[in-house]
Amino acid sequence: MNIFDDSDSCRNANPLQYIETVTFPDPLVLHNQQELLEVTVVYETYGTLNERKDNAVLICHAFSGDSHVASHSDADDPGWWEILVGPGKYIDTNKYFVICPNVLGGCRGTTGPDSINPQTGQRYGMDFPDISIEDMVEVQRKLVEDHLGIQRLLAVVGGSLGGVMTLVWGTRFPDKVASCVAIASGAHLTSQSLAFDIVARNAILSDPHFYQGQYYDKGTTPATGLAIARMLAHITYLSLESMRKKFDSDRNHARQIKTSFETKFSVGSYLAHQGDKFVERFDANSYLTISMALDKFELGENREKLIHSLRKSMCRWLFVSFTSDWLYPPFQSQELVDAALAGDKRICYCNVNSDCGHDAFLLENELEIYGNLIRSFLFHTYQEICPRNLFGSQSLEISEDETHFFPTKRKHRIDYDRILELIPAKTKILDLGCGKGDLLLRLKERGHERLVGLEIEEQLILKCIEKGLDVIHADLDKGLHSFFDKQFDFVVLSKTLQSVRNVELVLEEMLRVGTRAIVSFPNFGFQKFREELQMGRAPQTDPRPGRKWFNTNDVRFLTIADFEDFCKEKGYRIHRQVALNTELGVIVDSDPNLNADVAIVILSR
Repeated sequence: MNIFDDSDSCRNANPLQYIETVTFPDPLVLHNQQELLEVTVVYETYGTLNERKDNAVLICHAFSGDSHVASHSDADDPGWWEILVGPGKYIDTNKYFVICPNVLGGCRGTTGPDSINPQTGQRYGMDFPDISIEDMVEVQRKLVEDHLGIQRLLAVVGGSLGGVMTLVWGTRFPDKVASCVAIASGAHLTSQSLAFDIVARNAILSDPHFYQGQYYDKGTTPATGLAIARMLAHITYLSLESMRKKFDSDRNHARQIKTSFETKFSVGSYLAHQGDKFVERFDANSYLTISMALDKFELGENREKLIHSLRKSMCRWLFVSFTSDWLYPPFQSQELVDAALAGDKRICYCNVNSDCGHDAFLLENELEIYGNLIRSFLFHTYQEICPRNLFGSQSLEISEDETHFFPTKRKHRIDYDRILELIPAKTKILDLGCGKGDLLLRLKERGHERLVGLEIEEQLILKCIEKGLDVIHADLDKGLHSFFDKQFDFVVLSKTLQSVRNVELVLEEMLRVGTRAIVSFPNFGFQKFREELQMGRAPQTDPRPGRKWFNTNDVRFLTIADFEDFCKEKGYRIHRQVALNTELGVIVDSDPNLNADVAIVILSR
């Protein structure tokens, strides 16, 4: 493994061959009421905008990115998200019209500190005004709406700084975007992340070649300060585990490179390489401008304000975080999820297991998960907003990889049949431990408009999103704090009770969040299970292949009688109880505690 390989490896200072440019001559009024007399935007596009102009996806780049999200041809340099964007890829440019602009304040063509100030004829330098993330997004809106004539984007997608811009799109222009994919982002930076930015800016400002930002005609630049800033940033992009894997085996055997920085350790060589390489393509004043805009961003400084901000949105949301990210830790995505749910917004969320740190969204390691989350989310969003044509075919061409989004066969389950009979039409449903989403899909086909699933396994979350369902990554044993009282008509716990560790908490939470609860569970009083125990064998109730007593998630071995006693003790009212023999496919009326292998119970307080 080359220790210098990372998410930045494909980037260089080569001229961008396929850029398009537009200049808006009217003054841009910024958030602080200052003005930019004119703004030029450099952007690149991929794919074809259809006649309805409803297949456009805006990609917002991260801090050090630019408009070159992907290559345009075999002869073109690879883009910074080459693994995700392109023909037949996760964001498929055969289907979608992809737009990626360089941000306001950047240094790859869009107006920024290294641009000419029309009032002075000189580069702005430190005279470039303070800008906000909202200003960046307003310029993107002008590009999309005023220049390209797109009234509503299918999606805005971005990670890190790009994810923050995505949040602004969804909340500031709610009628102009159908869906938002915010990856590795948050309502604001943590104080720890902010501290790294402060040190980075001080490194630039303290460089003797900074010249108060007017270094452009000095024949030199604050290269040392900018390189140190980049080194600090790279530390925040990695994780403890990724650093251990990358550097520990040869920590005292540094690569010898030509640099003025310390290279006594392998991690030092890596950081020096990243810093020196970054200086070749980035402007120090842009670093100051963009980092300050990001540091000042605040979508909601507390829960109430965050709820208020997200309540403005009308789009469907996909939030993605990574377990080892400490620049934007997963709890920040969870805060966004909680606030959006408090406003009853449509949400999907997955905290992807990764040891790659913040950079995970730019690397191949977990691409199979996060790439397919995005692919499925975009596909079903398009299917929802675009009507079928007169012949009933899908409005978006279905590739071979996407045929499983519309399963033609499904396993018949009598317990699902009975649960469906117990749930009235047009009610709001929360499904706990929703698995692959089969029950939710049947409810969706029946016309329920508000359906949410909770699941802990990321592969099952992906299966749900592939079905076009709203699903949230969550651990039931930690409660349902994301939801408000009586948010749902029914909360369902289908054949999951036996794997719940904190049963009392989960049942209490179900009855807080829902008007009624439906609980189904395997009955270990079933005659067959008793016979297995009499023969000295543990009953096998987990239907998944290869699951036995030592690797099953089942930790509770209750009977119907046990559950009835539990409800009586807790003061829960049992409205209806259905006992099933799922092997025979029949309802059991006689001695259900002996003759039924599954019970379904409707509860309330």
